[in-house]
Amino acid sequence: MKLRLLLVIAVLFSGISLMAQGDKAKDNWFNLDPKTDGVQGVSTERMYKELLAGKKSQTVIVAVIDSGVDANHEDLKDIMWTNPGEIPGNGKDDDNNGYIDDVHGWNFIGGKDGENVEHETLELTRLYVYYKNKYEGKDVSALSGKDKKEYEKYQNIKKDLEDKRQELEGTLSLYQGILDGINGVKEAMGKDEVTTEDLDNFETEDPQLAQALNILKNNLLPEGGKLSDAAKRMEGAVDYFTGQLEYNYNPDYNPRSIVGDNYADSHERYYGNNDVIGPDASHGTHVSGIIGAIRNNDIGIKGVADNVRIMSVRAVPDGDERDKDVANAIRYAVDNGASVINMSFGKGYSWDKGVVDDAVKYAMKHDVLLVHAAGNDASNNDEVNNFPNDQFEKSGLFGPKKAKNWVEVGALNWKGGENSAAGFSNYGKENVDLFAPGVDIYSTTPNQNYESFNGTSMASPVTAGVAAVLRSYFPDLTAEQVKDILLSSVDPINTKVKKPGSKTLVPFSDLSVSGGVVNAYNAVKMAEDTKGKKKTKDGNGGAANDKAGKKDRA
Repeated sequence: MKLRLLLVIAVLFSGISLMAQGDKAKDNWFNLDPKTDGVQGVSTERMYKELLAGKKSQTVIVAVIDSGVDANHEDLKDIMWTNPGEIPGNGKDDDNNGYIDDVHGWNFIGGKDGENVEHETLELTRLYVYYKNKYEGKDVSALSGKDKKEYEKYQNIKKDLEDKRQELEGTLSLYQGILDGINGVKEAMGKDEVTTEDLDNFETEDPQLAQALNILKNNLLPEGGKLSDAAKRMEGAVDYFTGQLEYNYNPDYNPRSIVGDNYADSHERYYGNNDVIGPDASHGTHVSGIIGAIRNNDIGIKGVADNVRIMSVRAVPDGDERDKDVANAIRYAVDNGASVINMSFGKGYSWDKGVVDDAVKYAMKHDVLLVHAAGNDASNNDEVNNFPNDQFEKSGLFGPKKAKNWVEVGALNWKGGENSAAGFSNYGKENVDLFAPGVDIYSTTPNQNYESFNGTSMASPVTAGVAAVLRSYFPDLTAEQVKDILLSSVDPINTKVKKPGSKTLVPFSDLSVSGGVVNAYNAVKMAEDTKGKKKTKDGNGGAANDKAGKKDRA
């Protein structure tokens, strides 16, 4: 959820400063080349023109675990994955995989009657409720060992929740006040559309109106801007923070009854419905377009990968995703032929990390690459929790401690120089692998629309798209080899940049394992010189998947 939170804030507010500076990113900047185009894109266009023209590729399935995908979008409908074993709309599980009519994927946050979870609580809130029911009203003086530590954890969680609710109430009051001020200015001027020129010429002796005017002129409106645009941003802010209080941080809110599963059973697999769009598919549709929006249809945008099928697996609500749903989404994608899974979501607390770890190991066993967004808190992932992640909670005596099929992605800003790292992006010399474009990324949104979003949520699918190209044109490469190539072929930034969240200058190389930006051209060049290790059942190098739609319930 943290990832989507930043996306919402960015849509509401970041446009203000960008417009005020009078500059704008090119719509397709993430596909451009740093040398030939002068912007730090991933060299997609150069890659196709110079390296892949006329070469054969295999269709690769990319699963998008997200809020949902508009499967009818003009730039996506022809590349949506279609389950070859399912007969649409007959109400039967034709391929016997446990999911009825899963034509384009599956929805793990919906009920059998077709209802969907839209808003959710945060994991912090759910843990608070769990521990409150366990400890409140009971004698805790005699607690010891594990129970004592758990109670202490509950006290910290309780404080965090109460502090956050108090903070949100103050923030909501602030933005509601600004909105009231905007509406007051409009009413005082007697006109619906107010420009900066109108504000400059308006005089008032009302101190509240004067304060509102000062805020508008100095903070909210760029030169030539319109008051209606500022009003929309404030209305969006009020709605957002209201939702935070009513849903995300509300201990009395619990929508899980909609799903109808046994939530206590983390290993339950077969629940949900086949609605892969959901009530708000903006985020997942945007992610999908970045990965593979049709490149040769002369409309919309060009995704990174040119021969993919998008599988929509809905598991991310407006709130924190649940570990059980994430684990099942990964397993579903693996069982149904995905070669790459994009995961643009994350949270600071985990309910059942073990069940997610098992699913990650399952994907690793089946040679599926997982690409995950690092988060949008300007935090060091080497020091703070960010779930899910590639570190196994229990690895056993000889088992791997980290997933070898996992790529963690930070967000790059198109402006370059000291501002190369997006100011919101999480980072980590040990736990973030590389950076990719994640600011002002123009892509598909529902109902045939296109918008620019910010976030590591956008950087992750850029990387997943490059990974899909490698798996498509070099199908004998394993997921681990693809990861190694992505990290080894980055375009390094050999300058100091502002550390996200501060003005402190640090070497860009200190922000990730690779110290660079994913680059499709470099990756393909390296793949051409890499001997693939992937084996099919007959022992020969071969297809990216043994069979699209393959089922394995092990």
